[in-house]
Amino acid sequence: MSIVLNSRLFLKACLASTLFLFLFSCKEKEASTPIKTADTTQAAITSPDSLFAKYSLDKIKLQPGFKINVFAEVPNARSMCWGAKGTLFVGNMGGGKVFAAVDNDKNGVAEKVYTIASGLNTPCGVAFKNGNLYVAEINRILRYDDIENHLDNPPSYKVIYDKYPTEGWHGWKFIAFGPDGKLYVPVGAPCNVCEPDSIHACITRINDDGTGLEVFAKGIRNSVGLAWHPQTGQLWFTDNGRDELGDNVPSDELNTAPQKGMHFGFPYCHQGDIPDPKFGQGKNCADYTPPALKLGPHVASLGLRFYTGNMFPAEYKNQMFIAEHGSWNRSQKIGYQVVMVKLENNKVVQSTPFASGWLQPGDSVIGRPVDVEVAADGALLVSDDSKGAIYRISYSK
Repeated sequence: MSIVLNSRLFLKACLASTLFLFLFSCKEKEASTPIKTADTTQAAITSPDSLFAKYSLDKIKLQPGFKINVFAEVPNARSMCWGAKGTLFVGNMGGGKVFAAVDNDKNGVAEKVYTIASGLNTPCGVAFKNGNLYVAEINRILRYDDIENHLDNPPSYKVIYDKYPTEGWHGWKFIAFGPDGKLYVPVGAPCNVCEPDSIHACITRINDDGTGLEVFAKGIRNSVGLAWHPQTGQLWFTDNGRDELGDNVPSDELNTAPQKGMHFGFPYCHQGDIPDPKFGQGKNCADYTPPALKLGPHVASLGLRFYTGNMFPAEYKNQMFIAEHGSWNRSQKIGYQVVMVKLENNKVVQSTPFASGWLQPGDSVIGRPVDVEVAADGALLVSDDSKGAIYRISYSK
């Protein structure tokens, strides 16, 4: 009897031991297998249709043959620039961050968005040269070297210039490299309207190492977009008009500066033909360079680019796209769209809406375009800081 009991106890012990070893081996296997964490890139990767609905893109009006989708979700997306390897860098206004979006399979949707910088002071502007990313804070220009090879482990920045004004009012910056290899940096007026000193209300330029600061153009209240014509190399830029003169004046401006030293009127003259009630006394608007085009009162014209791609119909080649962020202090809102400006012989001949619908009936706003950028395949990207998205507008016959 005792032999039977001992046998049963022995069998139970063996089974328990076997079970323990089995569970332990499973636990070891589980622990040694990498845990798959939640995907923190874009929902667009798995559900482009849901993002189309999320951002109400069915309400966006485009010309026949054009369509729009979400390229990437990027918080507070502001200015954009391309890296040499096809990385889209995106500045940020409210969150102090800079992002990089990658679309390696070239399907028009970014697979991943990296945060490559954080804790910065309003890093709106981004520009790229010789493998390095330049970022504009309010008073500094930073450089991230060899950035496209280190998106997942960004290098520390180098300060190349830190003497820009510290005022936050119109202190955010759009930056871009010109055909001369210099970095162009607008400096807005630190006010609605005031008499600026020599470094405010202008467009400056510096060498890519931060040396050689000079003022290129003056009398510019707040430019948040500039580009050079792909054929003439001539600079064009937007300028936001002053507030508190009513709903319909002054207009925002599209200006062009073929040479250094031009003055565009602020604060003495607005939109080329309206003397300022205070600062315009004793001044003559004819003494200043008028705008190439009046864009509309308080439309908040920001980023601009010339279309250099081949996807769109031929009539779009070398024409200009401008993002209108939309009015904030007008009794009836306007703007909230992307317009196309047609040039002939370096003169503006036409301006028409290209993508609209972010302003809905009843002054309901479903998006605010900030910047435009031409992709390598010829699509047009549009950043939207209010919704935290970058849209892609493409064309097919």
